[in-house]
Amino acid sequence: MTRPESGSLTAEAYAQIRAEILACRLAPGHKLVIADLCQEFEFSLGAVREALARLTSEGLVVSEPRKGFRVAPITEEELRDITRVRATIESLCLESAIRNGDLKWETNIVATQFELSKLSLQDPADPARVSDIWAQAHKRFHEALVSACDSPWLLRLRELLFMQSERYRRVSVPLDRTKRDLASEHREIADAAVNRDVEAATAAIRKHLEKTTRILIESEVVKAREG
Repeated sequence: MTRPESGSLTAEAYAQIRAEILACRLAPGHKLVIADLCQEFEFSLGAVREALARLTSEGLVVSEPRKGFRVAPITEEELRDITRVRATIESLCLESAIRNGDLKWETNIVATQFELSKLSLQDPADPARVSDIWAQAHKRFHEALVSACDSPWLLRLRELLFMQSERYRRVSVPLDRTKRDLASEHREIADAAVNRDVEAATAAIRKHLEKTTRILIESEVVKAREG
């Protein structure tokens, strides 16, 4: 039975559909039929409509006149743009955090990096997908790195870019034919940050982000927009 609509249920509908999109369980380009979403997630028509409107404003969903809603596609142009801007913002946040971080900041980086290194990247039920547990730990690690940044606006921009790049990162996992060593990449970033080496840390984070972009472009999963 569909649950009664409320502000909290609208927020739940938004969070649930957003999570499905970021995890690519709702694939890029997938048509979003409101009635099907209501039935699958047991939310009211109004809650789902409001959730889709919010996701449209965030760029995760596109609204097509007379056609309804669709998960935003992934394209090479957008991927390159997101990577370029994210690398810049992430580097600025990390530089600020290195200059302002204390012992607690260092400890949190070491702890989250260690936790991440002990988790399996693949979902045991579907090895072609990223484990949600790993993805949550990955998010905590990257947040720990920049948590001492003293600019709230840089952190807000960083969070938006992290969210936008999440779909691309998830799609890249089954495509990597080079046996990417993510644990080593994360350790390199963490070590440089804790050692207060701004140049090495920002270079490592840029290399880390650009590697995902290269995997996707070489796989030709993301295509250039036509016309």
